[in-house]
Amino acid sequence: MKTLTILRHAKSSWESNSVADSDRPLDPRGERDAPMMAKRIQDAGIRPSLMISSPAVRAWSTAKVVARKLNYPLEFLQREHDLYLASKSRLLEVIAKQDEGFNNMMLVGHNPGLTDLANYLIPDLTGNLPTCAVVSISIDIEHWDLRAECSKELLIYDYPKKSRR
Repeated sequence: MKTLTILRHAKSSWESNSVADSDRPLDPRGERDAPMMAKRIQDAGIRPSLMISSPAVRAWSTAKVVARKLNYPLEFLQREHDLYLASKSRLLEVIAKQDEGFNNMMLVGHNPGLTDLANYLIPDLTGNLPTCAVVSISIDIEHWDLRAECSKELLIYDYPKKSRR
């Protein structure tokens, strides 16, 4: 049994046209939402044994906030260039190459790939993952090949505005 947690980066800034997409920082809302969601992830009992993030500033910043809250050592937080704007297929490849010794993996990245992955794994979970959304799924597998037929259970689906509804 393994657990995959998918976390979309917090809200980022679009203020400067001169900043490359991969260098966009979190905006003030993202800076508020990331610690709030980190606390909710902690409260849900999510404890990744492996955290992998896109190298984009907005994803890496979000990953560091969550890692700190979960007492995950920052020196073990991995940057994976293939997560930057990755498709569902590419995400599945990145996941599949991870060591089976890790039973709880967290990916921090971007849409539309993360939404496509979440919808693929949990078909009842439809729609777009908002910024800083977290989806955690229990998967009945021994190896990280998510293309195999197996049972899956949605453990958590949460996002910043969910508590405001």
